[in-house]
Amino acid sequence: MDGKPKQRLQVDDWPRIIQQWLYPPTCLLCDAPGTQGWDLCAGCKNDLPYARHACPRCASPLPAAAAPDSTCGRCQKKPPRFDAVIALCHYQEPIRHLLHAFKFQHRHACARLLGDLLAERLATLTEKPQLIIPVPLHPQRYSERGFNQALELGRPLSRQLHIPLGTHYCRRIRATIPQTELNIELRRRNLRGAFQVTEKPPADHVALLDDIVTTGATAGELTRVLKRAGVARVDVWCCAKA
Repeated sequence: MDGKPKQRLQVDDWPRIIQQWLYPPTCLLCDAPGTQGWDLCAGCKNDLPYARHACPRCASPLPAAAAPDSTCGRCQKKPPRFDAVIALCHYQEPIRHLLHAFKFQHRHACARLLGDLLAERLATLTEKPQLIIPVPLHPQRYSERGFNQALELGRPLSRQLHIPLGTHYCRRIRATIPQTELNIELRRRNLRGAFQVTEKPPADHVALLDDIVTTGATAGELTRVLKRAGVARVDVWCCAKA
């Protein structure tokens, strides 16, 4: 014997190992064999519209020549309530396709893939939040859809980053009309008073998680009630910035 301890597989790895053995990963975009155990091939992964040059406060695109910590003009004039936004990609194809397939066709394999990609993007953060809060759905919308897309994205993210999910600290208390039908100002008015903190989160630094951030109105209103409840820092994580 060489005296070296044998490497043991983590118990949590076995379900994925068995699943990959029975159902080898296949790219959800082109049907080629997957890479890294994901349902995405190397070529399609490289071609995703990553948000590499973005404002750190709102994730809006910035010129490639901008300094890494530069903020956009809008955030300089009127900073948002939240402290930072990290978006995996711009809201373009094929990210749009993956999000729509998950959200409207109930293809939960897309949620696992997007959660894995977002976890890879966030793994290098030097200052991580103590809690991930998925943006809550109103009970009426939840009953119509059957799941909360932010929560489904949060499961692989929480597992890989070792940050707990906080699902019961905030709730949506008012059903609102779809944000896609409104302009920026009406979106803010539409969400005023839509959320409630039911219990102060046991964290000074939290991350709100959603699938898409457009104007930031939803995240802004949630940040308002969280900071009023005593949370010091609120970041926003999303798969795509529209």
